[in-house]
Amino acid sequence: MKIDWLGTVPAIVVGMAVAGVWYGKVFLALWWRLTGITPAESKSASRRNMIQLLIANGVTAVGLTVGDGIASAALDDDSVWPALLVGGVAWLAFSATTLLQHNAFELKPARLTVLNCAYQLVLFLSMALVIGLL
Repeated sequence: MKIDWLGTVPAIVVGMAVAGVWYGKVFLALWWRLTGITPAESKSASRRNMIQLLIANGVTAVGLTVGDGIASAALDDDSVWPALLVGGVAWLAFSATTLLQHNAFELKPARLTVLNCAYQLVLFLSMALVIGLL
């Protein structure tokens, strides 16, 4: 299996940007309220968390790239659509279901689950879009 780094590396960058906008700007106050994490706590953990996020986004990008390669070969279609299909299916099969399960058992607020699932959907589709276009 060959990994297309031309699509994978920009997908990682896009993933970091999506995370920064989602949790750093648009939904930051809501996320703080739903998690009970204070701004000071969030700031003190941010360096370690950014390294973990970079690694996680790297693994996600590689997985989506491999999935796109398999789907494109199986469908004999190298357009963007197999990549988006892989992104959507990966999100539903792995991310959304895992978040739903964990958050339910940990008694997290339903709005937090929706917020995090929506973020993951945007993340997976954004990264898949970049992979599919490049």
